[in-house]
Order: sequence, then structure tokens, then C-alpha cells
Amino acid sequence: MNKSLMLIASLGLLAPALTTTPVHAQERHHRVVCEDVQVKHKGSKDDHRLIGTGVGAVAGGLLGHRVGGGKGKTLATVGGAVAGGYVGNRVQKKAQDKKTYYTTERRCHDVYD
Repeated sequence: MNKSLMLIASLGLLAPALTTTPVHAQERHHRVVCEDVQVKHKGSKDDHRLIGTGVGAVAGGLLGHRVGGGKGKTLATVGGAVAGGYVGNRVQKKAQDKKTYYTTERRCHDVYD
């Protein structure tokens, strides 16, 4: 057989070995990893408690306006609104916390090694 023909034939036989990846490198291990996760379910969608704060501020402002007199009336109104807003916010938070509950959910995902 001709040397150049032998060289071409041997290259033809080597070409697949040069272009393929070794078998161990092609293997990917797949596994599923699961974990239990605590999920919080809120009693309300008003996270900032705007309703409680607003109602408390209006009620506090009205009460402060009635209590104050002269130039102190403005200060009493503002102070009552601030205090009422804070109290309203806390009251709504307490009510929401009573309605909040937790569940445990099993969540799984694929992992490839």
C-alpha cells in the first residue's frame, strides 16, 4: 500500500477519536434536591398599614384640635395627628399579626453534577 494512502487512511481512523469527547466527560449526574421551606401567609395586603395610620392620624388630629386653644390649637392638632397615626399603625399591625400564619412547603429542584 502506498505511504500517502496509508497516512490518509490512518488519519481517517484517528479523526473520530480526535473530535469526540471522552466517555467519562460526557456523563452528567442528575439528582433532585428537596427541602422543607416555611412560607408566611399575610393577613392583609396593606404592608405599610396605611389605613390604620391614616384613620389614627385623622382621629388624633380632630381630638387634638378640640383640646387645644389659641396658638396651642395648631400644635395640639399636629401632635394629635402624629400620635394618632402612630397608635393607628400599631393597632393595625397587631390585628394583621393575628391573621398571619405559616405553612411548610416541600420545594424540589434539579441538580446536575
